[in-house]
Amino acid sequence: MLEFLAVKINKPLDLNFILGQSHFIKTVEDLYEVLINVPGIKFGLAFAEASGACKIRSEGNDPDLVDLACKNMLELGCGHSFLIFLKQAYPVNVLNAIKNIPEVCNIYCATANPTEIIVAKSQSGRGILGVIDGEVPRGIENPEDIAWRKGLLRKLGYKL
Repeated sequence: MLEFLAVKINKPLDLNFILGQSHFIKTVEDLYEVLINVPGIKFGLAFAEASGACKIRSEGNDPDLVDLACKNMLELGCGHSFLIFLKQAYPVNVLNAIKNIPEVCNIYCATANPTEIIVAKSQSGRGILGVIDGEVPRGIENPEDIAWRKGLLRKLGYKL
């Protein structure tokens, strides 16, 4: 029997997170090493071990974010997945470095939006099928929207 669930990521509205999949317990240390090298970053991460002791492994430099990552990962309950909560940095600051970790298989999402993770549950465990990230589009951007988008990117320093 296969059951489908929508698991909500519980977090403050403005907090960014990254959800991914990896295949090795070494992921915890490798993610930590990538993240700690970003100046000023605060983070907490949790990794769900899929064999052996099947523990939620965690690291970080902000105890509240580590706790939040562990609680959400326990609720998600999908083996070989990881969850990183970020403060004072954005996913764009770390995504490429995370993707370059040899044991990282997939990034499901990187967002601050309200998010639900679609999970399949069977007798042998749980797995991530996909992500519902944010809201439904309300239309196609017009010239004013384009000007706003371009202005925002320049204000934030992402474009010249």
